[in-house]
Amino acid sequence: IQERPEGLAQAYLLTRDFLNGAPSAMVLGDNIFFGHGLPDILHRANQQQSGGTVFGYHVSDPEVGVAAFDADGRVTQIVEKPKHPPSSFAITGLYFLDGRAPDIAAQIRPSPRGELEIVDVLEHYRAEGSLQVERMGRGFAWLDTGTPGSLLDAGNFVRTLQDRQGMQVGSPDEIAFRQGWIDHDGLASRAQVFGKSSYGAHLAGVLKE
Repeated sequence: IQERPEGLAQAYLLTRDFLNGAPSAMVLGDNIFFGHGLPDILHRANQQQSGGTVFGYHVSDPEVGVAAFDADGRVTQIVEKPKHPPSSFAITGLYFLDGRAPDIAAQIRPSPRGELEIVDVLEHYRAEGSLQVERMGRGFAWLDTGTPGSLLDAGNFVRTLQDRQGMQVGSPDEIAFRQGWIDHDGLASRAQVFGKSSYGAHLAGVLKE
């Protein structure tokens, strides 16, 4: 538990014993990702044996960490909230890093605002040539729901998809069932928990497929 807001990179210090040298994926709780093929690029990032993978998303006005690229498309710099962004690709809140992340986080120093910046950790990987920036194309949506307005936008986006397609967006129970992590009886039990709600009805519908 992060008792004080001392930066995203502090997560690796707090979880050092839990990770015990294992690679990890960290996602910010107020980020939403959607798109056909998303599982594929996440699987590809998870298969990387060393270094790290982050995801760049084209935005009109970058206000977070921003990646700079050379003429060959290689990342040359990651800048935290620059006044003059070197590109339109913001770094999203999803990070796949190898087992060295806690050690690297322990080496960085707090920024002027008193936080351990995740950008400094990423810059370490970039400087050694082991950071991959996967660019999310036009078919992906990245929503940062950190403000009331952006949370409303995300809710409207999800509701529109569900109403148009008749499919649930981001159902942990359906995902667990389709991945084979729970069986038919397990999903039926979960459907009963939610009863006649729209979510319970969705899970019951999955059972009938």
